[in-house]
Amino acid sequence: MAHVAAHGFPAPAVFAADGTDLVMERLHGPVLLDAVAAGERDAADAGRVLADLHARLHDVPSRTRDPHERVLHLDLHPANIVLTGRGPVLIDWTNAADGPPGLDVALTAVILAQAAVAPGHEHGDAAARMLTAFLGATGRQALALLDRAVARRAADRSMTPAEVRLLDDAAALITSIAR
Repeated sequence: MAHVAAHGFPAPAVFAADGTDLVMERLHGPVLLDAVAAGERDAADAGRVLADLHARLHDVPSRTRDPHERVLHLDLHPANIVLTGRGPVLIDWTNAADGPPGLDVALTAVILAQAAVAPGHEHGDAAARMLTAFLGATGRQALALLDRAVARRAADRSMTPAEVRLLDDAAALITSIAR
């Protein structure tokens, strides 16, 4: 977080770090998902916010300085964006790593698509609208590493078996929208 913040990316300020303990800035505002659910933000606008955060994040050089890699969040979705007075701030950097930006974009698309294809998901319609706007703003970038993103998501131990079963339908939705 300190690395990306030093490059002007909107992440919480880190005041102190000792091992896994962090003292961070307290953020005030709703998360983007709640703002969309409450009708305070348009779902298509939310998709563009996601795309903008990806573009800004992927302008930050990797910590390894490999010119082909960038800092990746790897969990950038509407519930990890706090809408503060200074604008959207990305939280939950647990999965952050360096790598190809397309993987980060593809993972966001997969997360949105899973909600969109889940029968009866409370945010399914909004997720579909966010996904369409997100893919429109990021172009075909999600397609190049879609298989890798799906595999990564399937290997996530926090996923339920029902969520894993949605991955093929989610990938098909992404492909149909992005082509």
